[in-house]
Parts: sequence; structure tokens; C-alpha cells
Amino acid sequence: QVQLVESGGGLVQTGGSLSLSCAPSARTFRANIMGWFRQAPGKEREFVAHITWTGSSTYYADSVKGRFTISKDNAKNMVYLQMSSLKPEDTAVYYCAADLGLPVPVIDARRWNYWGQGTQVTVSS
Repeated sequence: QVQLVESGGGLVQTGGSLSLSCAPSARTFRANIMGWFRQAPGKEREFVAHITWTGSSTYYADSVKGRFTISKDNAKNMVYLQMSSLKPEDTAVYYCAADLGLPVPVIDARRWNYWGQGTQVTVSS
């Protein structure tokens, strides 16, 4: 099973910025769609953003729209999440996700088949 590997989490102050990266463990893995979810303590995993591999169509949760940007590098087979104007409520473990074929938009985490281990993002007030 292909794993996704996230990097870039950390601690940042309110209003700050942070960038996350994600790449599949198998270099030959080609997803149809890749995205980011997050899970705060005691809460369910929630959708953040996704991007299609062909066409680069993006979709965002309302809570992050205008503050977060998802992008990809086809040559490197990587997806990124640029987060700005961070708030304490953005604190969570962020997970990279991918799938081979999903109709968009798709915000239900149960429909995604490939996941990373998660990276912690903490926003201090």
C-alpha cells in the first residue's frame, strides 16, 4: 500500500504562515486527486482542500478559503498546502490524502483511500 509522507508542520503564532508538503512513498504512484484534511483533539477529521491532478481544479473548506492555498508540482509528484493568517482554531494534525478516481468535490474522508501519518500544526495565541 502506498503511503503519503507529509512534512512542514510546526509551531507558529497567530497570524503567521506555514507550508506543508506531501509526496507518495512510491515515485510511480499517480493520483487523480490529492488533498488535505485535519483533525483536532476530540474532533472528527475534517476536509481542508483538494486539487485534481489534471486540470488543477481546487476546492476549499469555507473555514480556510482565502487563507490557505493548495498547489502541486507534477514533475516532483508533490502537493503543497500554503497556510497564512493562521488562527488558534487551525491547530490540528494535518493529513495528506490521495485517491485514484473520485468525483469532485469530495469532502468525506471515508471516501479517500490513501493517507499520510499526519503532521502537527500548532498555532499559539
